[in-house]
Amino acid sequence: MLILLDCRGLRLHTRRRFVAQSAAALIGALLWPGLKSMVAASSRPNLHFPAQPRDRIAIASYPFREVITGPDEHGNDRSGATIDIKDFAAHVSAKFNVRKIEPWSRHFHSLDGKYLEQFRTAVEKAQGAVVNIAVDGEHSPYSVDRAEREKAVAFSKQWIDVAAAVGSPSIRNNMPDAKDSNPDVGRAAETLAYVADYGATKHVVVSLENDNPVSEDPFFIVKVIEKVNSPWLHALPDFANTLVAAEEEYAYRGLQAMFAHAYSICHVKETEADTQGRMVHADLAKTFGMLKASHYQGYCSIEWDSPGDPYAGTQDLIDKAIRYLS
Repeated sequence: MLILLDCRGLRLHTRRRFVAQSAAALIGALLWPGLKSMVAASSRPNLHFPAQPRDRIAIASYPFREVITGPDEHGNDRSGATIDIKDFAAHVSAKFNVRKIEPWSRHFHSLDGKYLEQFRTAVEKAQGAVVNIAVDGEHSPYSVDRAEREKAVAFSKQWIDVAAAVGSPSIRNNMPDAKDSNPDVGRAAETLAYVADYGATKHVVVSLENDNPVSEDPFFIVKVIEKVNSPWLHALPDFANTLVAAEEEYAYRGLQAMFAHAYSICHVKETEADTQGRMVHADLAKTFGMLKASHYQGYCSIEWDSPGDPYAGTQDLIDKAIRYLS
C-alpha cells in the first residue's frame, strides 16, 4: 500500500484516498484552470470560542440597514445621524455592551486596502472583533453555465480576502438560485469545494445559511456540505428563516440537521415576516435546546428582523439569548 505524508506531516493518506483526491483535482483543473485543488486544502480551522454567554454574542449589521450608510444605501436615523460600518463595533459596544459584530457585505463602502485597514483599526480601537461577514452575491454556484459558476467562485474569493484583511474568521456565502437550473447538489458542491479550499489558504471558514427557500433549503445545504466534506465548509443555522416557507416540523428538522454541521456562527432570530407580511415566531427554547444538544460552541449573532425599533428588538434578543445560553 502506498502511504503519503502531507506537507505538514499531520495526516497519512492511503493510496485509495490519494487517487480519489487526485481525480477530483484533475476534474477541477479542467473546469477552472489556475484554481487551487482540494488536495492543497489546509488541515482544519482551529478557532477558540469564549465560554461565557455574553462573550458568545455578536450583533449583525443587517437589522440596522436604515441607519448604516453604504455604497448604495444612505440610511438616517431619527436624529439624522449616519453610521459607517467601520464604526459599527464602537456603536454596538456603547448601545448593547457587546463588542463582536457581523457586518453585511453591502454595508462596506469600499474593498480597497486603505478602507479595510481603516475598518480593522476602528474595530480594534473599539476593542471589538468581527466574527463573520454576511456575504450576498448574485451568481449561482449550481448554474449549468460554467461562466456563472466561475463568477460565483471569484466573488466568494474576493470576500474571503476581505475577511482575512479585517480579521474575520469566517464568511457566510449565500447561494442564489440559478436561472437555468433547479438546485443541483453536484454542481454546487463542485463549486463550493473550490471556495472552501481557498478559504483554507486564508484560514477563513465558509458557512452556508438556510435563507432562500429555493436555493438554500436546509436539507439541500446539508447535502452540499456533506458532499464537499471539507472542514472549511459549514452550516449557518438561522432560527427563523425556514419557518417562513415551510411547515414547523420540517423547519425544525432542517435546523437540527444544520446544527450538526455548524461550527462558528448561527443567527438568533425570533420573528420573521413571510411574503404576505404574516409574522412567524421561532421557539427559542426549542432552538437553543438543539444548539446545546449539538454541542455547538460558536458565536450567536443577533439578527432582529421585524417591524419596529431595531435597538429595542436587538436588546430583547440579547437578553433572551444570554438567558438560554447560561
